[in-house]
Amino acid sequence: MAISILVLYYSQSGQLGQILDNLTSTLGDKLEITTIEYKPVEEFSFPWTSQTFFDAMPESVLEIPVPLQPIEVPQKPYDLVILGYQPWFLSPSIPTSSFLQSDFAKVLDGKPVLTVLGTRNMWLNAQEKVKARLLALNARLVGSIVLADTNHNLISLLTIIRWNFTGRKEASKWLPEAGVQTADIKNAARFGSIIRNAVESGNWEGLQPALLAAGAVELKPTLIILEKRGIKQFRKFARYIREKGERGNPDRLPRVLLFKRLLLTGIFVLSPISGFTAKMASLFRQKSFRKQVNYLKELTMRRI
Repeated sequence: MAISILVLYYSQSGQLGQILDNLTSTLGDKLEITTIEYKPVEEFSFPWTSQTFFDAMPESVLEIPVPLQPIEVPQKPYDLVILGYQPWFLSPSIPTSSFLQSDFAKVLDGKPVLTVLGTRNMWLNAQEKVKARLLALNARLVGSIVLADTNHNLISLLTIIRWNFTGRKEASKWLPEAGVQTADIKNAARFGSIIRNAVESGNWEGLQPALLAAGAVELKPTLIILEKRGIKQFRKFARYIREKGERGNPDRLPRVLLFKRLLLTGIFVLSPISGFTAKMASLFRQKSFRKQVNYLKELTMRRI
């Protein structure tokens, strides 16, 4: 019987679709690969406008679902499900949160799942939330691949702003290309044989170590601190903005604009200071951060 793999994902810009295409291209012959993109009924336009982008923060952080377009998943005994997603505001994107809370996600029940993330550089909280959702769905997380922008944090912020609001991903005169670099997208093909070997052998315990050996997850300790600080503030503002209504409600626009101003100030004024203090903390607490880095590269779930 042929090996059957189900690929589920959402890609607003198309980048994640490219990553998954390259990854599955080297899974080999005699495989049945079913690829389905889940989409919200009310699409998120790309490029974003500034207002719609920042107005999506509360629902992203609080994992408030939206209706999805109907999808039909062929009834097959899938040997593996690959779930591709991207973080929004340090949380799973609204379409991904919506999918994982929908009846469509019942297809994951009892299945081994490999997560594939296409992200800027902060993905830790998003993956913890996805882990929790998979656990609730009786799915088994067997592997994780994280492809991130490898540029300096501030450089990647500038390029992602350009990409999000103008649609320009390619390099400009002063800035490199945005998002996951093209070379890294193409190089996702290197994981194909590793995944196929695990599916054929059923050795799920060996999958994540093999993926890590191939560079599936790279993580800087300073990002752990910066993300913890960021998500704490995002949660506070998410609740504060939601007090004024649902996404799109003009009554909450002043609070959205306040969040936007404070976030941009924090990024471009306070970020160098925060980065320095985070670096110092990681140096003085190397043993603790080494444990956290190792945990975040693995598949178990606990409070960090």
